[in-house]
Amino acid sequence: MQTESVNNQAVRRALGANIADPFFAEGLFDALPDVVFFVKDIEGRYVVVNQTLVQRCGQRHKSALIGRTPAEVFAHPFGQTYLAQDMQVLAGDSDIEDQLELHLYPNRDPGWCLTRKTALRDAHGRIVGLTGISRDLAMADKKNPAYRKVAAAVQVIHEQYGQPLQLPELARIANMSVAQIERYFLRIFHLTPRQMIIQTRVDAASRLLNGAASVAEIAQACGYGDHSAFTRQFKATTGLTPSQYRQLSARRSGD
Repeated sequence: MQTESVNNQAVRRALGANIADPFFAEGLFDALPDVVFFVKDIEGRYVVVNQTLVQRCGQRHKSALIGRTPAEVFAHPFGQTYLAQDMQVLAGDSDIEDQLELHLYPNRDPGWCLTRKTALRDAHGRIVGLTGISRDLAMADKKNPAYRKVAAAVQVIHEQYGQPLQLPELARIANMSVAQIERYFLRIFHLTPRQMIIQTRVDAASRLLNGAASVAEIAQACGYGDHSAFTRQFKATTGLTPSQYRQLSARRSGD
């Protein structure tokens, strides 16, 4: 097995050395309307983007993004948040795997995505840039034979998101093991149970922020006993603090 692995690596290196354009995947990602794709340099500037990202930024041509950072492309404070995220990856802190994010598109419609970012390294292991994708969340696969069982746990999440929700209890409601419910959630909803809880709570908080309740009251109503924990989670998911989101929502309503 070890010899086979070494041979496979040699084949990969040989093929890689013969490919004239290392960014050959750009054209393939242009054909995926529900996936954003990008490559950035060590300063966080766009080097390669697909057409979906161009459209999400409200632009017509890729040249509007190339050579610029997210802070120069996206409205404040979204761009600054995305750039800070990039800097963490470029510093070698950690890659980002399936970060659940709520994006506000140029038409101001919200959309849920799962984002992955990984550092790019040279032959000596030094970080030279990053690459990433952001996938739109697909519709639930309600035809899956396990959907009815899992739906019971989903109903609890939607109705009791303001209460502490533990995975073993959700598994019991679905009459499944913890491993089974996690596997079926990914297969049916493309989310882990924890990600669905976060999504449901942030959706609820977003609606409540349109009203008069205080941020502390909204945090409590959405299952966060700690006000600061709610603020951190909300910003990690939306790119905005609850107060910033409220201000943005008020401006949208006034347009």
